[in-house]
Amino acid sequence: MNRSKKEKEKVQQFKTITGASDKIALDCLRATGWGIEAAIEYFYASGLQGAVPNVDMRAIEALFTRYKGEPAGQGRARVAAGGDPSDGVIMAEGVGRFCDDLEVDPSDIVMLVLSWRLNAATMCEYSREEFVGGLQQLGCDSLEKLKRRLPDIRADLRDPAKWREIYNYAFNWAKGKNQKCLQLDVAVGMWQLLFAEDRAWQHVDAWCGFLQKQHNRAISRDTWVQLFEFARAVKPDFSNFDESAAWPYL
Repeated sequence: MNRSKKEKEKVQQFKTITGASDKIALDCLRATGWGIEAAIEYFYASGLQGAVPNVDMRAIEALFTRYKGEPAGQGRARVAAGGDPSDGVIMAEGVGRFCDDLEVDPSDIVMLVLSWRLNAATMCEYSREEFVGGLQQLGCDSLEKLKRRLPDIRADLRDPAKWREIYNYAFNWAKGKNQKCLQLDVAVGMWQLLFAEDRAWQHVDAWCGFLQKQHNRAISRDTWVQLFEFARAVKPDFSNFDESAAWPYL
């Protein structure tokens, strides 16, 4: 649900004072009827400050502004029209520069995992809340700190529970806005990325080839989720395959 301009201002004010994340700010403000002073008292009385990494929020905001790349005239026009000066989105070009500065290929799966950590809704985009709040929770207020965290972020793929979450997250992240299904070419690219290295499923190329030749239609969420279960449960030689089980249906 979209928040009003006044609510956004209060969230930002609360975060500036406390260094809290968007989620904590919202929880405290909602719990106290959107009163700033009461919310701050609630924050400290509840001991929530211990959940806030010690970071320089101004440095994170500066990083967001750096990659947002909004022309100055456009920003002034939006503010003059009553828009929130903290609004904005890092688009594909800015994400590309972000990857360059991190010395990471945009197609590296670590960027998918990082986006999952930032709770980003859309591929090649970061809203202000996603980017600033996510880096705050990671405890990273500089590119150097984030670079040092990348091995830990990549390691999430080795955790079975997180790996499942990342796989399921990838469907919504990669599909187009307002789309229910994932375009086939995008799904194929995502499967080849996700089922690689130590997560390899040896039939991924055959599966993708079959879809491209015989199916040639968008992929539903049900098919996406069921394929993961199939790849994890069925042995490579199909010796334990059960035809009566609920496997991917096209």
